[in-house]
Amino acid sequence: MMKRKLIRKLVVTAALLALPLKFAPVCAGTAAAHADAARNLLVNGDFTRGSGDSVDGWRTDAWILTPGTTDYSRIAPHDGQPAELKVFTHRDNDARWAQPLSLGPGWYYISVEARTEDVLTFMVGANVSVLEDGIKSEDLKGTRGWQRLGLYLKIPPRGADIDVALRLGGYMNLSRGAAFFRNASVIKVAAPRAGAPYVYDLGEIRKNETTGPIGNTWTLVATFFLFIAVTAIGWRMLGETQAAAVRAELKRDNAPRKRLAR
Repeated sequence: MMKRKLIRKLVVTAALLALPLKFAPVCAGTAAAHADAARNLLVNGDFTRGSGDSVDGWRTDAWILTPGTTDYSRIAPHDGQPAELKVFTHRDNDARWAQPLSLGPGWYYISVEARTEDVLTFMVGANVSVLEDGIKSEDLKGTRGWQRLGLYLKIPPRGADIDVALRLGGYMNLSRGAAFFRNASVIKVAAPRAGAPYVYDLGEIRKNETTGPIGNTWTLVATFFLFIAVTAIGWRMLGETQAAAVRAELKRDNAPRKRLAR
């Protein structure tokens, strides 16, 4: 009897000891999946690596490249605060710190913390954007404290190359003032949160850029005939002009002969 009880205890103990070994790989895999989902895909998104105003992984760019228009600088970590990138535009410009990325298919949340000083209030202010077809977050104008700005971007099935920009201004929107950025990130997500603004589908945007707007059949036919009519009128006017020029030339050539005949 004692032997049976001892054997039973040993079996139960062995089973309990085996449980952590059985479930440990599953838990580790789940943790790894969560960690990967929250991984920042930007290089040096906290701007800690750099020398002077040169920042690893980032480049400066602008619509107007004339020296003295915009200053770009890096503020090193200080007083417990993270590093910052600064865009200070003296004259109207669309200026940014940018980084290229190659992304696989799926949804991404692109964001940064930003604040502003004396940014024009009637043009596009500080924002995070993708340098394509007006893809941008909410923008900050005037003088505003730190606020996280972000947008959701869907990458098509074959993946895509994009440029993420920490920006003051926008396409055909030149601004001036000072914008500060910190803690930039690109994180893969399952889907945009419900009711989120600033949601973009890059595949659809690029498809529209390639195909262009297509009208109804009757509008295309009408446009075709209008083009033919305008072309015909143009040729007729050109022909009449050339004929008039020829008649004038002949008239000038015949004038001396008439005087000699007299």
